[in-house]
Amino acid sequence: MEKQIRTVIVDSNSEVTSSISKQFRGNYDIEVVSCIDNGVDALNYFINNYNDFDLVIMDILLPKMDGITILENLKNREFNKKIIVLSSFKDDYSIKKMVSLGVNYYMIKPFSLDSLEERIKDLYKESEMLVGSNAEASLEMKVCDCLHALGVPSHLRGYKYIRDGIILMLTSGQSISYITKEIYPTLAEMYNATSSRVERSIRNAIEVSWGRGDTDVINDMFGNSVDYERSKPTNTEYLNTVADKIRLSNKFIV
Repeated sequence: MEKQIRTVIVDSNSEVTSSISKQFRGNYDIEVVSCIDNGVDALNYFINNYNDFDLVIMDILLPKMDGITILENLKNREFNKKIIVLSSFKDDYSIKKMVSLGVNYYMIKPFSLDSLEERIKDLYKESEMLVGSNAEASLEMKVCDCLHALGVPSHLRGYKYIRDGIILMLTSGQSISYITKEIYPTLAEMYNATSSRVERSIRNAIEVSWGRGDTDVINDMFGNSVDYERSKPTNTEYLNTVADKIRLSNKFIV
């Protein structure tokens, strides 16, 4: 990264702001420039010091003004800074609301400070990729984030087939009937395999993830097409649903 990421932390819990500040003290890439403990002061800071920071890390439950009200105000002002929300809420409504208000990442409390640091760096690496016209790498990151949230183990061969298959679908616009006729053969050629082996490996990855993934995430993504308790999506349903999810959103928040 060319310069430090100037970061503002907004949280009423002094232990949280203190631990995050300590994590980034002396960090070459990330600098904490301000810690704020209430919503009113936070909004005023964002408006009056717009050029003094790059990133906001904030909780939703804040005294004087809640985080959602802050985000709504910022959206109306065409606020163009990156935002990471830290929250104990993990319901679908909260996550979807954050996405609609322009939040870049949504992390559930309690969280790992190392994971937070990785998320910040990933977020800015992605931006650098986009500036450098490396859209493929950015897309792969989004697909991987989605599959990790769904619980697909990255060590499985089927994970790579699902990942690359979805990328092929998104970059070529192909779906449905093209999966067996075009996607499977292309993946087979890429990995020196056969179409039937690709299909079986994808099926296995879906089976495994269905038993270990976050049921809320799975239900949110597949709830309209399958009954979680009774059946799993077919390979075609799975690939198309995940591809559509990514296609309809510039980012996947977890």
